[in-house]
Amino acid sequence: MRISTYKVPSTKSIRLKDYPTTEDKKKENEHIRDEIIPDLVKQMKSLHHRLHAEEKHGILVVLQAMDAAGKDEAISYIFSNLSAQGLKTTTLGKPTEDERAKDYLRRIQEGLPSRGEIGILNRSHYEEVIAPRIHDLLEEGDIPSHGDKQSIWQMRYRQINDYEKYLYENGIHIVKFFFHMSKDEQKDRLLERMKNPEKHWEFSFADVEEREHWDDYHKIFEEMLNHTSTSYCPWYVLPADDEWHSRRLVTEIMIQLMEKLDPKYPTFTGDDLKRLKKEIKKLENE
Repeated sequence: MRISTYKVPSTKSIRLKDYPTTEDKKKENEHIRDEIIPDLVKQMKSLHHRLHAEEKHGILVVLQAMDAAGKDEAISYIFSNLSAQGLKTTTLGKPTEDERAKDYLRRIQEGLPSRGEIGILNRSHYEEVIAPRIHDLLEEGDIPSHGDKQSIWQMRYRQINDYEKYLYENGIHIVKFFFHMSKDEQKDRLLERMKNPEKHWEFSFADVEEREHWDDYHKIFEEMLNHTSTSYCPWYVLPADDEWHSRRLVTEIMIQLMEKLDPKYPTFTGDDLKRLKKEIKKLENE
């Protein structure tokens, strides 16, 4: 599968409408789920185990989307299969008063992975260039003395790119997934949650309220993708109407990244190797 098809280029602008929300893969859901995903997850799990053992690189996974697009399910069906020791998941909600009093990038720091870990941000620092624009949430302290409400977004894009480059240069590799869902598909998924009592816990009235801003959200999503997909921290736009196809893509992209990092199990050398052989003999002779 050509992963590059879903990658947002860093050298030219894209139009979000040119990326499909479906590739007509729903009919293959069972095949992908039962015949393809298990082998991919097994491969990803092996790579993650080596990544965790080597402790040379960390990976930060960013998940952004409209409600019901499939972020939680990607975590449940894909990432939950990885070793818990080398995995951390952080879900960002509405900023608390304490978080609002700090710089906007600080709230993600507890979710950053150490070297050897995969960290997942279910929603992320990108909320700070989305929600405040939709709902006019900027406060006086958010706007620097040399800026205004118009220039602050370009400034934040630059700050985010600089911060992600800093992480990248310090061994934390960032991969960003945008779950691109159609409005009709979201309607179907929201109705399923609303009508099924066993899924009420997945539903929030805010989901339907935010739906009223659909066009505004997608205008900002497109701008965000164009300004923050870089060669070192790219965005991938997934056809989220095809739920299992999207999960397959997430898995394949993660495998591709870890294969590039090529993590290896640490081995003994020199004096440590000599001592190891000595200790093996000692134990064998007990």
